[in-house]
Amino acid sequence: MISISEAFKIIERQVRKLPTETVDLAEVRGRILVEEIFADMDLPPFDRSQMDGFAVKTEDTKSVPAKLKIIGESAAGIGFDGEMNGGEAVRIMTGARLPRGADAVQKVELVKEGEPNAENESFVTILESVKEKQNVIKRAEEIREGERIFETGEIVSENMIAPLAAFGYAKVKVFQKPQVAILATGSEIVEINQKPKQDQIRNSNSMTLKVLAEKCGAEVEILPMVKDDIENLKMQIAEAVGLLHSKVQSPKSKVQNEKSKVQNEQSKIQNLKSKILIISGGVSVGDYDFTKPALRQLGAEIFFERVSLRPGKPTVFANLNETLIFGLPGNPVSAAVTFHLFVRAAILRMQGAKNCEPQKGFAVLQHKIKGAKERDSFLPAFVETNKKGKLVVESLRFSGSSNFIAFARANALVFVPQGKSLEAGEVAEIIFL
Repeated sequence: MISISEAFKIIERQVRKLPTETVDLAEVRGRILVEEIFADMDLPPFDRSQMDGFAVKTEDTKSVPAKLKIIGESAAGIGFDGEMNGGEAVRIMTGARLPRGADAVQKVELVKEGEPNAENESFVTILESVKEKQNVIKRAEEIREGERIFETGEIVSENMIAPLAAFGYAKVKVFQKPQVAILATGSEIVEINQKPKQDQIRNSNSMTLKVLAEKCGAEVEILPMVKDDIENLKMQIAEAVGLLHSKVQSPKSKVQNEKSKVQNEQSKIQNLKSKILIISGGVSVGDYDFTKPALRQLGAEIFFERVSLRPGKPTVFANLNETLIFGLPGNPVSAAVTFHLFVRAAILRMQGAKNCEPQKGFAVLQHKIKGAKERDSFLPAFVETNKKGKLVVESLRFSGSSNFIAFARANALVFVPQGKSLEAGEVAEIIFL
């Protein structure tokens, strides 16, 4: 049995980054950047007004009310190209370029505009003084041309789309999405749309793992379930990792063009083979736990098969035909916890993510949480901020790793070191889900 930290290191050593591709900006959310992103211009590109109002010289507003002659207008996209002199003002809109000679903007609520005089000249009265740069964003105040905005390995969020668009990144270079296949095992499981008979349960793991893997950026296929039959399990694993297709040979009786067709189809299948195979169930040591024997008989290299973790001790990590394989426990909570800790890291690392570990934090326990004697525990909990502004942990009524009802309310995992219990009021390390 290995420690959780050892498991992390082994996974890190075995994961290889995927090739890159270029995608349209509209498709880049959730993808991981290959390239660094730089500003191709100053932002803002000119001194810009933050308000609707009048561009003025601060010197002219030292004594108020100050009556100034309106000499023009500056609107967004149509700036005022002249130069302002003392005693003059320019009507200006939010986002518009500040005229030459102006050094501040007084907002429209603090001015009074008069009617044009006989010479058709317009004037505005400034009711309150302004300071230099008031209501103005200076050129390059947000970022200068050539400055780096985002780094390689960052996951593109919704909030990053605007800067990418603003600096001309209509297409973005990212890592390819890993192909992930999910295989549920067990004679007791039936499809979601079936009514379970006695001794049966519905297959909740496959859909859960699919959603979690897609959230990490993977393209996911759910494979047909396999009963507790080692030969069928071996065949399904071999299919998922491309072993069966690589042995396909076209009949000698076929003409050359038929041979080429078969080879092309083989090539397509090889390109689509899973980069990660997630098997849920059958990883323990019972009479009907066939995952590890099946992997060994297929020639897989097993890196670890037990982790000092509660829940999730019988987690398996292996490699077969250049496909990484995770054997996760069949109990739903164990499957979810081990995905968050291990599989998520592998999927993100394949895509070159800068930070592959889950987000950690600290919170105050509301109740005592008991750990395990020989294993570290990551137990489901609900974390929220109390009225005093503290982050607090409300432990869930967790009866075991099959209790997915309690886990459905969890938004964090509480870490309890092996052999310890955490008392109410203690600060605990948490992982946000």
